[in-house]
Amino acid sequence: MSDCLFCKIAAGEIPAIIVSRDAEFVVFRDINPQAPTHVLVIPLVHVASLNEATDRELLAGLLARARDAARELGLAERGYRVVVNTNAEAGQTVFHLHAHVLGGRGMRWPPG
Repeated sequence: MSDCLFCKIAAGEIPAIIVSRDAEFVVFRDINPQAPTHVLVIPLVHVASLNEATDRELLAGLLARARDAARELGLAERGYRVVVNTNAEAGQTVFHLHAHVLGGRGMRWPPG
């Protein structure tokens, strides 16, 4: 989608601190981190939100890539949180499916 911020980051049109990239996903640092480690995992294909996602393999891949990013960033042993906000009331501000991976500090419950 031509006006999507995350599509532009995935295409290299907008700079971001890329942590990793593969054939399906890009992982990059959040510009407004909510934890010492806060990255976003986005699919290269544009899907507006979890509500619009119909490809189960893409969804499984998103979660697996979030797990892999947590391992690569040294979060796996201590713990991390994966968050998918869906639509405005939940806090989604960029309408391109993405998962937040947060870690490096204790997380509280309930969130939000």
